[in-house]
Amino acid sequence: MATPSLAKLRKKFERISQMPKVVVSDTSCLIILTKVDKLDLLQKIYSEVVTTPEVKSEYGNDFPEWIKVIAVSNTSFQKELELKIDLGESSAIALSLEIPDCVLILDDLKARKMAKSMAINFTGTLGVLVKAKSLNLISAVKPILEEMQKSGLRFSTEITNEILNQAGE
Repeated sequence: MATPSLAKLRKKFERISQMPKVVVSDTSCLIILTKVDKLDLLQKIYSEVVTTPEVKSEYGNDFPEWIKVIAVSNTSFQKELELKIDLGESSAIALSLEIPDCVLILDDLKARKMAKSMAINFTGTLGVLVKAKSLNLISAVKPILEEMQKSGLRFSTEITNEILNQAGE
């Protein structure tokens, strides 16, 4: 009887050990998770949460002490990105390229396409919820999705269904 639970623990450890240690967040994820009182999920999933001064400015509130703010070194590259996408997303993408083995959280479609073209490892806020459920940090994704929609976030029925499917709900 102990073998299945040991196998389950081993599988969970493998998933955790394969996760990037650092997450770089854009503004939208921070705002959305704050609105539904789930910002702490980032700290529970990743060992380090970082963002840029530009994202902090867009966020408009103080960050918890566990979110580190790091300025982009390659500001000329960031400026190039700003010609195509907004300031916060540009800075987050540029910073993610400066931090090895990180994951970037982006929700904007144009920014996601850009990150994909640069082979950046990224997810979205809804992906964070799926990851939180897989790690048993939340019991269900659906109530949080409903809360997000009540707070003004809009996403399609197709996306809702896909996220619930990924979460096993």
